[in-house]
Amino acid sequence: MTTVDEVRPTRAPLVLASLILVAAVANLNLAVANVALPDIGKAFDASQTELNLVAVGYSVGLAASVLYLGAVGDRYGRKRMLLLGMALSVPASAIAGFAPNAEVLFAARVLGGISAGLAFPTTLALITALWSGAGRTRAIALWSSIGGGLTALGPLVAGALLESFFWGSVFLVTIPLALLAFGLTRVFVPSHVNESTEPVDHLGGIVSVVLVGSLVLGINFVPVDGMLTVAVSALVIALAATIVFVMRQKRARNPLFDLHVARRRIFWVAAVAGIIVFGALMGTMYISQQYLQNVLGYSTLAAGSAALPAALVMVLVAPRSAKLVESRGSRFTLLSGYTAIVAGLVAALTLWDEDAHYWVIALGFMCLGAGVGLAGTPASHSLTGSVPVARAGMASGTADLQRDLGGAIVQSILGALLTAGYSASLATTIAANPQASSADEQTRTALEKSFAGAVAVGEQFPQYAPQILAAARAAFLSGDTRAYAAAIVIVVVGAAVIAVGFPSRDAETALLARYAQEDGKPAGNPPR
Repeated sequence: MTTVDEVRPTRAPLVLASLILVAAVANLNLAVANVALPDIGKAFDASQTELNLVAVGYSVGLAASVLYLGAVGDRYGRKRMLLLGMALSVPASAIAGFAPNAEVLFAARVLGGISAGLAFPTTLALITALWSGAGRTRAIALWSSIGGGLTALGPLVAGALLESFFWGSVFLVTIPLALLAFGLTRVFVPSHVNESTEPVDHLGGIVSVVLVGSLVLGINFVPVDGMLTVAVSALVIALAATIVFVMRQKRARNPLFDLHVARRRIFWVAAVAGIIVFGALMGTMYISQQYLQNVLGYSTLAAGSAALPAALVMVLVAPRSAKLVESRGSRFTLLSGYTAIVAGLVAALTLWDEDAHYWVIALGFMCLGAGVGLAGTPASHSLTGSVPVARAGMASGTADLQRDLGGAIVQSILGALLTAGYSASLATTIAANPQASSADEQTRTALEKSFAGAVAVGEQFPQYAPQILAAARAAFLSGDTRAYAAAIVIVVVGAAVIAVGFPSRDAETALLARYAQEDGKPAGNPPR
């Protein structure tokens, strides 16, 4: 029976199913590209950097727009944003599926991310507005576990499609899901629940888009030969945008990102924790799918299936994480998840080599899935619990930034390290080979730019193909070793932040009560 402290909407299961399906469209679109990257590389003769941008493009669009569009949904109607997002995702997926080159594909992925920015933050905002008490924790656990599970399950779906269809099919598969989500949302999701009447900080929203987009692109271009000036320029723009954004939020009548709320311990530590958790998941999925196909020679279906243990464990563990949050607190649950993530990354660093058996691969994925399943719920729950319901869009936008900004930044960092390690290792191998002097500059460039480039050269010179592919596999492993080592350092630093900064269970309960009392007063900055 629903108590006074536990409120839920009419037809709650159908409403929650509709919101989870909307989130599923975003999560699948986020995940399906990774398995197709080797095929995309061959189709477009793409460099490793171009593949990095294709992989991260959806996250760029979503992360750049999610805060702004979450606030727009709070003000102008969350249901309307869900419907617009699902409608826009259809042409975005179609353009990606039939893109003629890597540049158009990247642009389509960014557009798809923006469509998710319209809809995805609103799903968590509506859960926050429609549920309360333990029911909200359970709803968030389902939302988080199914979303994370689909992120891990996406490679299987993509792999199965690529066995029979061309690379673009992985982007077309979500179109019927988006249409179904549109219909269910229109029928079952209520309108105008606990929405804000305050004006939206449009200038702050535009600056936030510039900030995130330039940051992610700058990170991706750092390791590319001849692109250092572009990379530094993008990072300088990101720094300037950060300063302008903070100044704007301090002065705005109704700030897009309330810095008073953001300074709350439970909010900012949970935000950092989620960025690292979901960044580790997406970064590892990005590298591992290329590793399974390029180094171990898995088919697309086998590579996609290899990630199944992560999805299964994630879905099983996440509901239990909700109980852990209630009984032991968010800090304990977060640290438990971080421990499992580090175990998975250590397995990938030390055991995933050219001769790795599948049980070793599965072990790493299971640890990663358990970690994300444990840590994802408290990271999202702490954010939504520490803000006023009228600012649910800010909390849900930040929760989505955990996934998308975390995924974009960590994936970009790991991708940059993979690119740099691959290119450096192959350049060293070429320089040490006495026959290298006979290779022209164009051939060397093709070898060093990506694994797909090395495969293409091997097809041109079949007599040298075994040596070329062996060198490319060794170079890829050199790059992914750097990436996994960096991921471990990032996660360990995040665990230290949680251990020091996040309150214990009793202190967390007291802080949340204090926040609720403060939020009974007028929110936001005074007029200027």
